[in-house]
Amino acid sequence: MSSQTMSPNPRLFYGWFVVAAAFTVMMIGFGSAYTFSAFVESLQADFGASRGSVSLVFSLAGFLYFALGVVSGPLADRFGSRRLAIAGMILIGLGLALASVARSLNEVYIAYGLGVGLGVGASYVPAIGAVQRWFVKRRGFASGLAVSGIGVGTLVMPPLAAWLIDSGGWRSAYLILGILAAVVGTGMALLIENDPRDRGLAPDGDAVQAGAASAVPTGFTVGEAVRSRQFIGLYVSCVICSFGVFVPFVHLVPYAIDHGVSKSTAVLLLGVIGIGSTAGRFFLGGLADRMGRRLALLTMYFGMAAALAIWAVATGVWALAAFAFAYGVFYGGWVAVLPAVVMDYFGGRNVSGIIGILYTSVAVGTLVGPSAAGFAFDASHSYMLPILASIAANIVGAAIMAAVTTSRP
Repeated sequence: MSSQTMSPNPRLFYGWFVVAAAFTVMMIGFGSAYTFSAFVESLQADFGASRGSVSLVFSLAGFLYFALGVVSGPLADRFGSRRLAIAGMILIGLGLALASVARSLNEVYIAYGLGVGLGVGASYVPAIGAVQRWFVKRRGFASGLAVSGIGVGTLVMPPLAAWLIDSGGWRSAYLILGILAAVVGTGMALLIENDPRDRGLAPDGDAVQAGAASAVPTGFTVGEAVRSRQFIGLYVSCVICSFGVFVPFVHLVPYAIDHGVSKSTAVLLLGVIGIGSTAGRFFLGGLADRMGRRLALLTMYFGMAAALAIWAVATGVWALAAFAFAYGVFYGGWVAVLPAVVMDYFGGRNVSGIIGILYTSVAVGTLVGPSAAGFAFDASHSYMLPILASIAANIVGAAIMAAVTTSRP
């Protein structure tokens, strides 16, 4: 062996364990969040609340888990992603458990909104940021594989929640989901490590030059990144796009029930989004490595808009399933490719912090979009306006990104 290099670990590259841990953290975290649509009807009935006010529970949680990335990202860059991910899983479990004993909708806002919102916010950006550092050649694929946990969570957990609600009521369902998050999520978060250099490795498991393990990773400072043309373009496009991105996760099930679909079947539509999302994250993440990640990201915007156009005219279960799968594919690809594009533009030096700041853009749209769609329905008894607005948001977001960003920083 050359004296100038250290051999990579001959066993399975540890980066894949980091991917598996991030996958599980996101499956548990976002899966818990996306079960909310299964609870809408029960919360409305128990608390005598409107659809808009119940939808605000999810909007509050979504705002917090994307906004908190601005804090959790830099903390992960400084202290390591594992600690943040563990704290996040514990918060999610606690929030769901407290929601199970809520006596009013306001208490659900506090327990679910703060617990799930802060928990996902503490774990998501650190987990996905850690994955970016472990790969270069297969970054899009690894990122897509990790965030496909969100798709699997969307596939598995809403039907699980619906079954638990039918079996023992919404309160016991929240308690069981909380225990699952705290035990399984925390256990897998222990596998997350921040940097391959800590194991004497280079990204992708390659050999590393002697002394390189102590080198400072290259890339932009946070200040340099947020002032760049590329970041501004990404930020503005994400703000606009995200007004509509999460509307289906809250309102597809009530929409389907309003059009005569049974509740049990309507909840399965979220699972179809999850199937499409898993496929999109897994396959489109790898495809983006070959076609160019910026071009791939633009394709995801237009794909989400086209899928939403199907929703605008869908009333039967099969048309809604076609929408759910198509939307899931492009939404999943969007989530998979976005962090990899950030790493391409700005390097690994402060990737978690930069991703965290970028995701505050999604927080704004998540806070406004689903709740605004609910209140629009309360006023008009129709989802047409929110769906059309969501289509327009994706098209405008894509146009802004195309105009402002370039293929290289």
